[in-house]
Amino acid sequence: MSAVLDAPRAVAPPRAAAGPRRRAAWAGRARAAALATLSLVACLALWHLAATRHWDLGVRSFRLVPPPLEVLQAAWDLLHSPRLAQHLGYSLWRVASGFVAAAILGIVLGLLIGRLRWARAGLLPPLEVLRPIPAVAWIPLSILMFPSSELSMIFITFVGALFPVLLNTVHGAEAVDRRLVAAARSLGTRPDRLFLQVVLPSAAPAIVTGLSIGMGTCWFCLVSAEMISGQYGIGYYTWASYTVQDYASIVVGMLLIGVLGMGSSVLIRAGGRALMPWQRVAEERA
Repeated sequence: MSAVLDAPRAVAPPRAAAGPRRRAAWAGRARAAALATLSLVACLALWHLAATRHWDLGVRSFRLVPPPLEVLQAAWDLLHSPRLAQHLGYSLWRVASGFVAAAILGIVLGLLIGRLRWARAGLLPPLEVLRPIPAVAWIPLSILMFPSSELSMIFITFVGALFPVLLNTVHGAEAVDRRLVAAARSLGTRPDRLFLQVVLPSAAPAIVTGLSIGMGTCWFCLVSAEMISGQYGIGYYTWASYTVQDYASIVVGMLLIGVLGMGSSVLIRAGGRALMPWQRVAEERA
């Protein structure tokens, strides 16, 4: 009877220790959020001082840079403009189309190249030749290859996102623990199940990192493409504002691109964490 009564007491200390760990985690997140807020406020204050006092640092001058209040007014005007929905719709569609195509092809090729010798020998060399070519250099060729400017801009975003996803998937597939692969093969696992149940989950963290990086480069390449051949989109809005010397709207376009890129990358990382519960358990234990 005494053993039965004492059993809950043996389990109680680990449960009690979970509370301080959660409080410490929340305190760490609160400190990180406060530091991020302070850094943003400091950047805005420096921007305001440099723009209003027209700092001239020799190699860099702020005489023509609009202050934050002018940019805020331009953002307010864009928010109430009917063209905002068109710009956002076109840009989001181009990014989503190019990114999804690049993610599918990059993950498939990356897993093959990372695990199969024939794929590495036959596919990696031409991809390595194409990888250093900047996406901007593909714009003239894409205009010649595709019948519409819309397809050419989607192709540019595809090229920008492909190689970060591909290379991170290759590194993730190469880093799979050989003991896991050997154990799965000794149990009679078929090659397709080996890829889906062992290689893919092990390479998932690297794949999510590649997807997050690829999304950022996707937005970068989209802006370059829209500046040249677009009629709608955030990149086109930014370039059109420059041509009419609307400097506040230029900054609005830049900040909007940054917010959209950051938000999409955060969504990818959050989705990756939701699909990888074992990573959350490892982080909590650490």
